Amino acid sequence: MPKDAKSRGIKKVSGKRAKKDPDAPKRGLSAYMFFAQEHRELVKTENPDATFGQIGKILGERWKNLSSKDKQPYENRARKDKERFEDEKSRWRNTHVSCTTHDDE
Repeated sequence: MPKDAKSRGIKKVSGKRAKKDPDAPKRGLSAYMFFAQEHRELVKTENPDATFGQIGKILGERWKNLSSKDKQPYENRARKDKERFEDEKSRWRNTHVSCTTHDDE
């Protein structure tokens, strides 16, 4: 019979997360997200009564049925966006680390 967290001496951590720096770079979008951004309005006009979740399901189904060749432009955009994010992140970390280093002195 499994023991509960209390009897094992494990403390529950509160659900609060560390606040994200508003100046931190935004993550790169996935190929699917580029596809969804491009096709969401079309799906909305084709299905005016669809809920947000239903639109997401339709977009997901269309993405799944897309051929590798048709997915390629979105994957290229995602790759470029990931490179942008990595570049911005490294520059942000360099400035962020240098700022915190100067504060400690």
